Amino acid sequence: MNPMRLGGYVIHGDSRDTLARCLDSLLAVCDEVVAVDSGSTDGSARLVDERGVRRIVHPWEGFGAARRVAAEALAHCDYQLFLDSDEWLEPGAAERLRAWKASRPDRPLYAVTRRDWADLPTGRFLFSSELQVRIARSDAAKWDPRNLVHEALPRRDAVRTGIPIEHRFATDVAAVRAKEERYALLWALDAHARGKRPRAPLPRLLVHAFRFGIVKGAALRGGSPGLELAWVFARYHARKHELLAEIARGGHPEAVAALREGRLRDLYAIVNDRSR
Repeated sequence: MNPMRLGGYVIHGDSRDTLARCLDSLLAVCDEVVAVDSGSTDGSARLVDERGVRRIVHPWEGFGAARRVAAEALAHCDYQLFLDSDEWLEPGAAERLRAWKASRPDRPLYAVTRRDWADLPTGRFLFSSELQVRIARSDAAKWDPRNLVHEALPRRDAVRTGIPIEHRFATDVAAVRAKEERYALLWALDAHARGKRPRAPLPRLLVHAFRFGIVKGAALRGGSPGLELAWVFARYHARKHELLAEIARGGHPEAVAALREGRLRDLYAIVNDRSR
């Protein structure tokens, strides 16, 4: 029996500060690695080329479209693993992934634990952990180009591996706040297209502030910066319903039209311009 081939990929833009560690992590566990470059200008492409990684240039049209490009490039592999450009594997996690690979897996989807690290001027702390599907058999790696905000393979069908992935997700609270504002609008546009109705923002704000700050332990591990980040993410969950209500009343017509007509490149340009 031929050994199982694991393909790996990363989608990146201007990610020079974190991309090298991500690429090295993929190369440590994968038989083949692909980098989808969404238009980098900061030398990130050189990091890819120096490692002999196959680079595919694809203008930014969202995670769904970019992941589809990567999945098609690695369709000849048995399984596919992906990391974001600000994620990496510690040596112990890489060893566990190699052991998983050697176990001859046969299920369609496998989940890992992503550990979100806040690396702020006030200190470094673990903000939260989340189960995510990051390993898919190639015939199950199905991505929808209209998936606007985050990757979403069905977690309920995945086998848990317990393998941790490290994520440098916050280095500046203001930058996180601006990013979440963009994501809130993208979520609202997608929700409107799917016929969802807005919910009351205030209860969601309070519930998620408690969830991130207390239940997930951000306040205990990060103190006041942890609470501030928890509030940012709670605000995101409230804000997306505020924006959904605005869209239902006729707001953001250019963005709504771009999504309806499948002009995803235009859509992201509109959303990015709005956030400036």
